[in-house]
Amino acid sequence: MKNINRKNIKQQIDFRRKDTLSMILFFMVYLAAFLCFLVIIFIIIYILVRGVPNLNKDLFALNYTTENVSLLPALINTLSITLLTLFIAVPVGVGGSIYLTEYARRDNFIVGLIRVATETLSGIPSIIYGLFGALFFVKYAHFGLSLLSGSITLSIMILPLVMRTTEEALLSVPDSYREGAFALGAGKLRTIFRIVLPSAVPGIFSGVILAIGRIIGESAALIFTAGTVAEVAKSIFSSSRTLAVHMYAISGEGMYLKQTYATAVVLLVLVIVINILSGFVARRLGSEMGDE
Repeated sequence: MKNINRKNIKQQIDFRRKDTLSMILFFMVYLAAFLCFLVIIFIIIYILVRGVPNLNKDLFALNYTTENVSLLPALINTLSITLLTLFIAVPVGVGGSIYLTEYARRDNFIVGLIRVATETLSGIPSIIYGLFGALFFVKYAHFGLSLLSGSITLSIMILPLVMRTTEEALLSVPDSYREGAFALGAGKLRTIFRIVLPSAVPGIFSGVILAIGRIIGESAALIFTAGTVAEVAKSIFSSSRTLAVHMYAISGEGMYLKQTYATAVVLLVLVIVINILSGFVARRLGSEMGDE
């Protein structure tokens, strides 16, 4: 009887210790989330307070001058280089992820090598990409300082991100979906494009949204590949600057700090709008493909 009581008391003590540890971890997780939320809110409020009062119509003039310091050419170039980069990187990244998850053997040496390469690429500083792009695309490929050189360089930068998120999205699709399609007589390719990809669309778009954020906020790589010309690019072989490069250029001059904060507001709004639109498109595509 005494042994049973001692055992029960010991179990209760162990339970209380586990319960106390769980509560501590619970509060630590919520504290960390709350601190992250505070930092984000502080940054947004700081940018809005410093930048909104400096917004004026001169900043949205079509031509840049030293008097108006217009950001409109940089805004147009940002949208152009974002679309061109996604046009290059997304098909390659999604196609590579489909091969890794649906066709290649899991224990294949090449698959492991590709994963190591993508992980390594994702950890390389952006300035290294910029130097590589300047040497290879600008000089040896003779693209010059252009929208095309910047887009290809950014495509290499975001490719690991697109591949990893797409791969995780494809792996999250239950195997029962594939088995059911095969049982109904569907081929491998039809199963992938009619069953697997529609189910993975939200996850794929999450990676695309993260990639868009990195494209818009990148400056170091684009200075060496796309240049800093403050005008709308006339073609993909024209030199131009994006909003991030525009902010870097005018802030470095020391005379346009107010315009720099105003440009930061526009950049912040642009990222938020693109994220909202991308999420909306992902939900619409997922629902429509699911209905089909």
